[in-house]
Amino acid sequence: MRFLTITLSLLCMALTAQAAKADRRVAFVVGNGAYKSVMPLPNPPVDAKAMAATLRNVGFDVVEGTNLTRDKMTEKLLDFGRKAQGADIAVFYYAGHGIAISGTNYLLPVDADLKSEMDVKLGAAINIDVTLDQTMGDAKVKLVFLDACRDNPFAAKIKSNSPTRSVSVQTGLAEMKSGEGTLIAFATGPGQTALDGDAGANSPFTRALISHIAQPGVEIQQAMTAVRAQVNEETNKGQLPWGHTNLIGAVYLNPSAAPAATAATAGTTPAAATASPTAAEAELEFWRSVKDSNKPEELNAYLSTYPNGQFKSLAMARIASIESGAVNTATRNVGKGVDPATFTEEGTQVSEDQIGLDKTKRRDVQRRLTGLGFDTKMTGVFDDETRGVMKRWQAARGYPSTGFLTKLQHKALLAEPQPAPATAAVGDEAKPRRAKPPAGNVAAGGPPRRARPSTAARRRRTTPAMPPAQPSSAA
Repeated sequence: MRFLTITLSLLCMALTAQAAKADRRVAFVVGNGAYKSVMPLPNPPVDAKAMAATLRNVGFDVVEGTNLTRDKMTEKLLDFGRKAQGADIAVFYYAGHGIAISGTNYLLPVDADLKSEMDVKLGAAINIDVTLDQTMGDAKVKLVFLDACRDNPFAAKIKSNSPTRSVSVQTGLAEMKSGEGTLIAFATGPGQTALDGDAGANSPFTRALISHIAQPGVEIQQAMTAVRAQVNEETNKGQLPWGHTNLIGAVYLNPSAAPAATAATAGTTPAAATASPTAAEAELEFWRSVKDSNKPEELNAYLSTYPNGQFKSLAMARIASIESGAVNTATRNVGKGVDPATFTEEGTQVSEDQIGLDKTKRRDVQRRLTGLGFDTKMTGVFDDETRGVMKRWQAARGYPSTGFLTKLQHKALLAEPQPAPATAAVGDEAKPRRAKPPAGNVAAGGPPRRARPSTAARRRRTTPAMPPAQPSSAA
């Protein structure tokens, strides 16, 4: 009976683990900072990178982008909307400028140049309500995080260009109500502005989010309570995140091991039902995504997120190296001669298929990545491990980090110089061939053996000599 109980308990745990793996988790993560018409924001791209790494570590398929134009942002949203259909959990995260006009919130692409209310409503900005409804409407659980409550840089211009009618242009974002199964969280309260944080670091709101929402065994609403407390304390009560929740049931981005009740009642030790990524694994993934970067702000993002992290000294040393101009020359020169479109064109499965890589060429890609320090197995198959390595290589080169190649990226990879193979050290002479010992056991002091005559010599000894030829008598 005891054996049967334990067996059933283990079966339940296996089914639980399988169910956890079957969850479909999709996220949209975008940070816009390089605005063309107003003062840029330095931190949203750094915030988005940190958030994307955090969500990937807990099993999310992340649609990621930084400094997106209106067209590029629309493409990302369409991709996210397709993936989010019927998802178990869908997350929407945005960092950058936002604007509220007459109680409606809009997100601003980097090419937005808003001169009037008409510009906002006719497509230069992105309506948040419509976007969330169209992309996440079918997801079972919807989590929305908006770090977009910065001061509105277009407010004065819009008001001055609307003399004939009253236009309500708010500071910060307007209040939003969440639908069933939805949590909406703002960096600060409605109508207020949030801090962007020190240049090159995470904003207070995003730093708190990535510190708490993926903690093992922490329910999302408990995590948001901790987020509010951290931001309130860090800003000396100058900023208090606000949200609206209409979730049904508990939601865990990183569920802890489910207690095996049956096993416990049977007197056995409860076992972990699922293996969730740990905080250490999340930190490692974050470090891998920035360790080869030549941008101090990305390394500072790691230090901001993990001020006492295990790679702190390495990050600080690399920042010092970059700032002193001592970055590896080969790495610095990688971008020279590369088509500028390589840095903006995003790779997809379609773009990679167009390259026409057979197994041999795929193995060559893996060999080249390994040679450049991005270690991967040379199997000729682009599995999840290789995709992750590609993303790190793309991020280190400043290319869109999708894990899929474009023709231009493949061309750039082939053009990168590979490290020379290791050579013998100076003065390390090749060893001479070992001389054959003389016949006989001379080394042992014995008499030399008599050399055995060759086959030809033996034949000469045993074959009778032929008589010399007689001169011919022919006249």
